[in-house]
Amino acid sequence: MTERMNRRTILQALARTAGVTAATLAGARALNAAPGQDPLQALIDQQQNAEFGGGYDFASRNIHMPQASLPTLSPATAQTTEQAIARYAALVAAGGWPQVAGADRLRLGSRQPAIAALRQRLIASGDLDASSGVSDVFDSYVEAAVRRFQARHGISVDGIIREQTYKALNVPANVRLEQLRVNLVRLRALSGNLGQRYVVCNIPAAQIEAIEGAVAVSRHTAVVGKPDRPSPDINSRIVEVNFNPYWTVPVSIVRKDLIPKMQAEPDYLTKNHIRILDPRGAELQPAQINWYSEEAVNYRFKQDPGDFNSLGSVRINFPSAHGVYMHDTPSKNLFGEDFRFHSSGCVRVQNVRELVGWLLADTPGWSRAEIDDSIRSGERKDARLARPVSLYWVYVTGWATPDGVVQFRDDIYARDGIGVPVATSRG
Repeated sequence: MTERMNRRTILQALARTAGVTAATLAGARALNAAPGQDPLQALIDQQQNAEFGGGYDFASRNIHMPQASLPTLSPATAQTTEQAIARYAALVAAGGWPQVAGADRLRLGSRQPAIAALRQRLIASGDLDASSGVSDVFDSYVEAAVRRFQARHGISVDGIIREQTYKALNVPANVRLEQLRVNLVRLRALSGNLGQRYVVCNIPAAQIEAIEGAVAVSRHTAVVGKPDRPSPDINSRIVEVNFNPYWTVPVSIVRKDLIPKMQAEPDYLTKNHIRILDPRGAELQPAQINWYSEEAVNYRFKQDPGDFNSLGSVRINFPSAHGVYMHDTPSKNLFGEDFRFHSSGCVRVQNVRELVGWLLADTPGWSRAEIDDSIRSGERKDARLARPVSLYWVYVTGWATPDGVVQFRDDIYARDGIGVPVATSRG
């Protein structure tokens, strides 16, 4: 009993010395304690290390970035997310984390009162080590913590706090807890036998992973469906890759996009190499169509292969009742945005050749050199996979990986039902 009282006294003294609230310390213990570790002793050790001049180096080593090799979806994801829920429940019970006020851009070298709250916020969520203390200075350790926070929330990692990072910081801890609980139900439904080799597109993260032997061997930024044209959940198998494909414009896009485009720009089809074909396959001229009616939906619109093609140089096919697929794109600038919800339901893939090379690794005649030659030729070619690869398009906005790192993404299609703020542009 005496030992416990002494340890509690030490903890309170450390909290006063560092300027860290009891709730923040309790939250940090809940999120940072390793299995079997005494969190109080770890905190004392960290503070003693800081007093002898090594505390900041220790803090930078103690916090790690998400591991790129750990997949979002694996048979173990539900279990690790369940463990994260217990930690977040303890954090909420301890008072959660503070709000970070201010609309100013915060970056390395900034000094203002809001940074003290920022430090407490980052300590509570485990992004900044408690031994770094609470001051009003945005130093290199705060910058590293902000980078980790941004990586965990799918925000461009630059260590600078802008609007989107502010929004993510100020989602209350209890809301994040509920987000994890909602997603645990989804993850349990997806935690069966996923296969030895499979591809996952996590729609809210706008990200694709090629997974082999429980390791994410490659990760690709994606562009997915707009909120009003969402990408669907998919459970299928990739069976074919098309090189230099034609694009047949879906009727929904003809109605929503192409007809208004032709009303505004009568030469739009000609400029974009899109041909009009009647039901017998005969080609029509744009002037033959009444663009101020629904007449155009009765015809087929086919875009020629080339750099201008909406599918780019590659289409990845799989059976789907939704008529969607994965593909390259000429609009590669969209991959650099934080908000990547621009398509009409299909998924655009950054560095698609790397993914295709992995998909065709077991298919004779399709080495990386042969893939590059086929694309360079501009000719239509098809590659049937020797072994189809399982494919999952999933909607997961909160999860934890085996290293204990918890990730969150915006509920872009408002399917969580808990009111997490959604970013609408890059901030």
